[in-house]
Amino acid sequence: MEQAVYLATLVGTGLVLAAAFSSLIAFRFGAPLLLLFLGIGLAAGENGLGIDFDNAGLAYFLGSIALAVILFDSGFGTPLAVLRQAAGPALALATLGVGLTGVLFGAAAHFLIGLSWLEALLLGAVVASTDAAAVFFLLRAGNINLRERVRATLEIESGTNDPIAIFLTVTLVELIASQGREEALPLWAALGDFVLKMGLGAAVGVAGGFLIVRLMERLDLDRGLTPIFVLALSLLVFAGAGAVGGSGFLAVYLAGLVAGNARIRSEASIRGFQEGLSWLAQIIMFLVLGLYATPSEFVALLPFAVPLGLFLILVARPVAVWLCLLPFRFPANEAGFVAWVGLRGAVSILLGLTPILGGLEDGRLIFNIAFIVVLVSLLVQGWTVGPFARRLGLIVPQKIGPLEKVELELPGSAHHELLAYTVVPGSPVTRGERLPHWARPSLVVREGRSMRLREAGRLQAGDHVYIFVPDRYPRLLDRLFASPARVEPEDADFFGAFAVDPQRPASDLDAAYGPGLLGEEEKRLTIGALVMARLNGEAEYADRVSFGPIELIVRDVDENGRVSALGLSFEPATTEAMPILPGAAPVVRALARWLRGTRRGSAKGGPPPENA
Repeated sequence: MEQAVYLATLVGTGLVLAAAFSSLIAFRFGAPLLLLFLGIGLAAGENGLGIDFDNAGLAYFLGSIALAVILFDSGFGTPLAVLRQAAGPALALATLGVGLTGVLFGAAAHFLIGLSWLEALLLGAVVASTDAAAVFFLLRAGNINLRERVRATLEIESGTNDPIAIFLTVTLVELIASQGREEALPLWAALGDFVLKMGLGAAVGVAGGFLIVRLMERLDLDRGLTPIFVLALSLLVFAGAGAVGGSGFLAVYLAGLVAGNARIRSEASIRGFQEGLSWLAQIIMFLVLGLYATPSEFVALLPFAVPLGLFLILVARPVAVWLCLLPFRFPANEAGFVAWVGLRGAVSILLGLTPILGGLEDGRLIFNIAFIVVLVSLLVQGWTVGPFARRLGLIVPQKIGPLEKVELELPGSAHHELLAYTVVPGSPVTRGERLPHWARPSLVVREGRSMRLREAGRLQAGDHVYIFVPDRYPRLLDRLFASPARVEPEDADFFGAFAVDPQRPASDLDAAYGPGLLGEEEKRLTIGALVMARLNGEAEYADRVSFGPIELIVRDVDENGRVSALGLSFEPATTEAMPILPGAAPVVRALARWLRGTRRGSAKGGPPPENA
C-alpha cells in the first residue's frame, strides 16, 4: 500500500512537471500550451506509457473543480469598466451564440455521421462553448495587444458561456435517457429549469461575492491563510449554488467578479495565489482528460470528426458570431477575429463525459468526436491567433513601454497601495519632468543607500523608489515610470502619419477634405467632440472613425474618457457592415496572404494642409 502511494505520487508529480516544462516550448515557439498538456496526458495514457485511467466519474469531478477555480480567477481579474464596455456582445455570444453554434454543428453531425437529431444536438452542445483557459492563455500569455473591446468580448464570453453549454448538455442527456419512458422530460420543464438554474446561480454568486468581501474586511487572518480562505469560500459558493439547484459555474464566476472589483485586503497576494492555482488547475484538468482518452479509438472517426471540426471553425462559429454581433456594429475585421478565436478546450472534453456518465449508448462515440474536434480547434486556431490578428490589422501598439513595478502589501491598506518602481532609462521621471505631489516617493534607494527625495534630487535610472498612493493613482504613475513605448514602423501606419489637435474646429476638416464631409451641426464641434459623437460618447485607445477619404484615430484619452490626442490617416480601415460569414471573408483573405508570404504595401498620402 505504501509503495502504491509513492508510485502514484511519483507519476502524478512527473506529469505535472512535464506539463510545466512544456510551457517553455509554448512561450518560445508560440505553440498552444493547452494542446501540449493534452498531448502529455495522451502520451501517458493507455496507448502511450500504459497508465490505465478509465474512471469517468473521477475525471468529471476533478475537471469540474478545476474549472470552478479557473472561472473564479477569470472573474476576479475582470474589471467592471471592461465588463460594462463588452457586456452586451459578450453575453449575446455566451447565450444565443452557444445555442446557434450547437444547432448548426448538430445539423452537420446529423447529416454527416447519421446520429439521431437529439444525439447530434447533444454533440453540438458539448462543443458549443469556447474555453476560458485556451482563450486567456493565447491572448494574455501570447502578448497579443488588442483593442480593449475585442479582448474583453472574447475573455468575458469564454468565462460566461460554460453554464449555458453545461445546462444544454445535461438537459439533452436527460431527454435522450428518458426516451420511451412515461416520465420523459417535457420541453417546457427544461426551459423552466434553465431559468431557475441561471437565476439561482446568479443570486448565489453575487451574494457569495459580497460575503467574501465582507468576511475579508471583518476577519484579521494571517497573510498566508488569506488566499486559502478566499479559495475555500469560492468553492463553497460553487458547491452551494449547485446544491440548491443553481448553476455553480455561473455563481463562482460572478463571485470572483464581485470580489475582484471590491479592492479587498491582501489583493495582490490573492491574485498571485490565484494565478498559480489557475495554472495548476489547467494542467490537472487537461492531463486527466488526456489520460482518460484512448487515441486508438480516434483513427476510425477521423474522416468524420476532422471535417466537423473545420465546419465548426469556418461555418458554425462565424454564422453565430455574425448574428450575435450584428446589433453592436462590430467592424468586419474585428468580428472576423472574434469568430476565429472560438477555441474549444477542456470544457468540451469535460462535457463529453456527460453522455458516458448518463449511460447513453453512443456516449463514448460523442466523447471521442468532441475530443478530436478540440484537437482540430487547438491545432488550426491555436497556432494562428497571433498571425491572423496582425494580418487583420488588430494589433494595437503598446500605450507605454516596459515597466518594472512591484505591488507591496501593508496591513489595513485596502484602498491604498505601496508601489515599488525601478526607474528605467528614458522614462519621464529621468527626463526631469515635475512630479505631482501625490507621486513623490516616500523613499529612494540608490546604490544601496536609502534617502528622501529631497536628498536624491532628480531620479536616475536604476533608482528604486517606494510610493504610497490611493488606489486610483497607479495607472497614472505607470506612465511616469515607464520607458518610452517602442515605436515600430507599422505603429505610424496604425495611428496615422500626422497628429491632429482635438481642440481645433471640425470645420477645418470639412474645408481641407470636403466639401460636404460634415453636416452643419458637426461643423460647430471641435474635432475631439466630433470623434466622441461618432463613437456615441465612449472613446477608446485606438478607436478609428472614417470621414470620407480620411480616418481619425484615437491616440490617447484622458482620465475622463475624452479624446486627448488624435492621428490622421489617408487609408481608412475597412469598417463596413459585417458580411454573412464575418469569420470566413477576412480570415480566408488573411490566410491566403499568409500562405503566399506576401507583405501588405503601405501607400502613403501626402501631408495634410496646414489648417488641418
